[in-house]
Amino acid sequence: TASYQMEKVITAESGQGPLGFLFGDKLLLIAYGEMIAGVDLSYIGPNDVMTTDDGTVYMRLPPAEVFVSALDNSRTYVYDRRTGVAGLNVQLETAARQEAEQLMLQAAIESGLLEKAEENARVVLRSLLLSLGFKHVIFVKEIPTPTLAPVPVTPVTVVAP
Repeated sequence: TASYQMEKVITAESGQGPLGFLFGDKLLLIAYGEMIAGVDLSYIGPNDVMTTDDGTVYMRLPPAEVFVSALDNSRTYVYDRRTGVAGLNVQLETAARQEAEQLMLQAAIESGLLEKAEENARVVLRSLLLSLGFKHVIFVKEIPTPTLAPVPVTPVTVVAP
């Protein structure tokens, strides 16, 4: 697995414009969150692993995926809120929190969260398989087609009668 923790500042507003002093609502949210990604090994089946006589293991891993993407509600807070006389939008903070979570997830993915999770899975699996006695561990996109060892052919001499 791999995890990223981050902070995002979100500005959300509604009812702004010439009558914003009456109907406007604006807030500044400081959001903290954590994103966790990994490779779900339960998706590895018999067709995803091949071993050879020389102790080599070929393995195809499923793609990394995000397991958790969540705000830390104990640390996320509204830093500032300005509300017009009749402008309180009760959904504004919820919308800001949802946007923060989505932006943090996007930033984590763009920063290499999934690639790091896949790399970590390869390191752990390689170590495990080598400790089980395999000599080489090769991660592939496609499992190679096994080839049969060549069978020695005995020359035949045909004698004509």
